[in-house]
Amino acid sequence: MLNILLVDDDIEFSDVVCHIVEFLGHNINTATSLKEAHQWFENNTFDHVLLDFMLPDGSGLHLLDHLKMIGQDPKITLISGHPSVKGILADMCEPNVGHLLKPLQREDLELVLNGPKKAPKKTKQSGITRHFGGLIGESEPMQQLYNMIERVAKTNANVMLMGESGAGKEVVAQAIHNASQCEGPLVASNCGALSKELIGSELFGHEKGAFTGAIARKEGVFEQSNNGTLFLDEVTEMPIDMQPNLLRVLETKKVTRVGGNREIPTNCRVISATNRTLTDLAQNNVIREDIYFRLAVFPIDIPPLRDRKEDVPLLARAFLEQLNDENGTAFSWTAAQLKELQSYEWPGNVRELRHAIHRAFIMSDPQTSDITLPANLESPFSRVNAQTEEKQVSAGQTIEEVEKDLIHATLDKVQGNKTLAAQMLGISTKTLYNRLNAYGGIGEYK
Repeated sequence: MLNILLVDDDIEFSDVVCHIVEFLGHNINTATSLKEAHQWFENNTFDHVLLDFMLPDGSGLHLLDHLKMIGQDPKITLISGHPSVKGILADMCEPNVGHLLKPLQREDLELVLNGPKKAPKKTKQSGITRHFGGLIGESEPMQQLYNMIERVAKTNANVMLMGESGAGKEVVAQAIHNASQCEGPLVASNCGALSKELIGSELFGHEKGAFTGAIARKEGVFEQSNNGTLFLDEVTEMPIDMQPNLLRVLETKKVTRVGGNREIPTNCRVISATNRTLTDLAQNNVIREDIYFRLAVFPIDIPPLRDRKEDVPLLARAFLEQLNDENGTAFSWTAAQLKELQSYEWPGNVRELRHAIHRAFIMSDPQTSDITLPANLESPFSRVNAQTEEKQVSAGQTIEEVEKDLIHATLDKVQGNKTLAAQMLGISTKTLYNRLNAYGGIGEYK
């Protein structure tokens, strides 16, 4: 935790910076002038000073001279509002003085305060190879996946990742980004977690005052990922009427912030992901055809874990090794345990395997090296899904009973989203509500 002093006379800007710095886990105090900054240093020391170049009572550079005079040597980051000023400051100041341009983003502050993120672990650890910095597996389906990643990484084509929940779509997105060796960052956004009102701001950014609560200008994820990779998870859950705005950005490579009128160039590869099947996409009106062809220039199917069971022991060793490193333990697998893990179907894929191993790790006695597997590897979700799949229409059921089961199964699949469920069932939302009322089950899906 760092003690930070922000010296800036823009109150709104200071409020935003304070919020971000506190979110990053540091203490921060503020001064609006050189005089106030001098007063803070009379009885305090700071690890880092964020210093505006232009202050009401002089240049921020005068504070650097004052600090030398009183024998204090905090890290200094100068803040200015124009790129040309930044270049001038770089020539005037010592090499250890940092520089930031307004408007600041969380990532900018995180970099100067916390330093660059740690480099990924070695690609090979305890005999386990991590392809492209993170993917584990030597099976034939994974070899095919690695080949596709290598091919697409040499281009700037947009990629759509398709696969079951828990199969590792975000890890594959990171692998493509790593293999591409682009200059910019990987920025991720979950389209299914955003409301219709907020998705425009998240994707394209907004100008100050664009709507209630927009107290400062914000860059959207397209701008944040410039010269890098943008990962749009659950892209097929984006409201259908917002998709034309996304299409325009994909076609023009320019964004217009909410509340703004200026087009801003953007250059990034878009990797999208969905757990829906191609049939689902084509039949249920969840994504526009023109959007699909823009996003899925290079579609990749990620194999489920049950289709690459020979990779289960490798994954199990890797996950246990990570838990041992984090907790200072020395648990290990027996051959029989690895065989048991390999024999299970893992309907929740790699995510379910990791969860089961973590659960076993917690339940094991740290005084020994023996890991204790649970008697039943099934998760509650895999058990319910299996029961749903086994449920068949039986002779003697009424049409109403079959219809009720179908409606409830569809609502469960889309987490109670009635509009989406009605689209999947091919009926109007009004009809769906009427049928739920008739079955007395509307209360379950409010």
